[in-house]
Amino acid sequence: MASSSNADLDVSKIPLYQPRHFVPPDIDLTTTTEVCALYQKLADMPINSWADMEAFLVDWSELESVVSEHAVVLCIRMTCQTDDLTRGEAFRHFTQQVLPAIKPLEHRLKAKLVSFYDTTAPPNDRYVVLIRNARADVELFRQENVLLQKREDALIQDYQTVCGAMMVEFQGRQFTMPQMGHKLAEPDRALREAAWRAATQRRQQDTGRLDDIFDGMIALRHEIALNAGEPNYRDYKFKEWHRFDYTPDDCNCYHNAVIEIAVPAFGRILRHRQQAMHLDTTRPWDFFPVQPADPYGRAPLHPFTQVEDLVSGIRNIVRRLNPDFGRLIAEMDALGLLDLASRKGKAPGGYQESLEERRQQFIFGNVVGSNDDVYLLLHEGGHVFHAAACRDEPLMAYRRHAPIEFCEVASQGMELLGSRYLDEFYNAADARRAWRERLEHIVYGLIWVANVDAFQHWIYEHPREDRQGRHEAWVQINQRFFGQFYDWSGLSEYRATAWHKQLHIFQVPFYYIEYGIAQLGALGIWLQAQDDLDAAVNHYRAALALGGSKPLPELFAAAGLEFDFSARTVGPLVEAVMNEWEKVRNA
Repeated sequence: MASSSNADLDVSKIPLYQPRHFVPPDIDLTTTTEVCALYQKLADMPINSWADMEAFLVDWSELESVVSEHAVVLCIRMTCQTDDLTRGEAFRHFTQQVLPAIKPLEHRLKAKLVSFYDTTAPPNDRYVVLIRNARADVELFRQENVLLQKREDALIQDYQTVCGAMMVEFQGRQFTMPQMGHKLAEPDRALREAAWRAATQRRQQDTGRLDDIFDGMIALRHEIALNAGEPNYRDYKFKEWHRFDYTPDDCNCYHNAVIEIAVPAFGRILRHRQQAMHLDTTRPWDFFPVQPADPYGRAPLHPFTQVEDLVSGIRNIVRRLNPDFGRLIAEMDALGLLDLASRKGKAPGGYQESLEERRQQFIFGNVVGSNDDVYLLLHEGGHVFHAAACRDEPLMAYRRHAPIEFCEVASQGMELLGSRYLDEFYNAADARRAWRERLEHIVYGLIWVANVDAFQHWIYEHPREDRQGRHEAWVQINQRFFGQFYDWSGLSEYRATAWHKQLHIFQVPFYYIEYGIAQLGALGIWLQAQDDLDAAVNHYRAALALGGSKPLPELFAAAGLEFDFSARTVGPLVEAVMNEWEKVRNA
């Protein structure tokens, strides 16, 4: 596979969305004093009227956009090549020196904004969400937490570096972890087992380091929560994530709905696979949901060989949904805003990031030629279309900070909408097979989200538990969701640390339930598309264009969806998935 790389991203060649008005063109963003001086200038700006406030918000948004884009570029360059010490140091300097210095000044700006809003009757509801979020941030801010968050950021970078350095010796060659995952789709069961063991044993070599990192994270996060007056980090994080529209009890309701409805559905899928594969039990290497082995012994789906072919195929799929979508992918490709091939030293996973001053998007991936790679680019493309839909929104807070639960509707909705055009990569038979794999992945994903979320709730309800206690808790919680499905005989030490590979637990705590909530929304859009594709795409685009300017229930309503993730909603949606699966289960 071609290994085209944009690790040397140079955004200076990409035009700005609009000229700067407030931020000097020659500012040195690596110098704390220069950056902080602009925040201080905003803090000193008088606000005596709504016109003053709106001018203040526009200038603040411009400054935020410039600083955000600089941070994003440094992060992109670091994650694209984690073994480049210069890049790592540049990112570490910005996160350890500049951003912590900004936080107290941002707090002053938010407090100033909230104070004005509380003493002056607003002319409309334009800023309701902005003020609600700013008020929560003001209430949580503590100066003593700035240093703790700085230390947390350093630990997150340490986690990325450890994972990015993992290479596996297998069959006389060196492979990245994503490349090893691709081997778990091989029809030869012995080969799958050997690949699984090789990858897992390599990850096990860093178990101590990863536990050390997480010990540090837990201690810091609990202290941050207590400093902010919250009883635990879960409650702190719910407020910081601006989760005003649901509670931890609602998350537990989702967990229970999944156990009641999705777990039996997944049991049907696995029983069918076991029969087709002539297996007595399912071992961890028999169903790796990201890139599953074919139950009929066929070689893995191989939709593309060159990265360029993946990009071209996705561009054609999304163009068939709406011409603007295809144009956006083509523009990103032309501007060098895609870095997709897996290689040594690259951080794990995939993501989309916004270059806020240019209002352009970047997609990062670790593709290896699999069916899952098709869905990765559809997924991240959905985030791109979301950002593009609200590109003209003047406030960065509304462009960049839409609720994650709806951001993931954008991405997962695009996965499902795009699935109808898999013929860009496959013949009719393989397209049915790819769709069957995706349906199985959806059911599994609803359960895995519940598993990870339940574990995160447990972690922060027991912040003083040691690493052994965490390992045991993971096994117990995993048993609750998946215990009837997998045979872990002789593999207990690997099972206990399987959560180490879930980067969200380390990097973005409590960011995972969003995938489950959003999957339900995406399935709702998919069902709309069965009746009227154009109407479903129009609903989708209309909701995306709102950015973060409305509360979650209103964003879902704009897409023609109900904001609910109880059994009342989970049941019909899983039933629809399983009805579709029945049509293609032998594909």
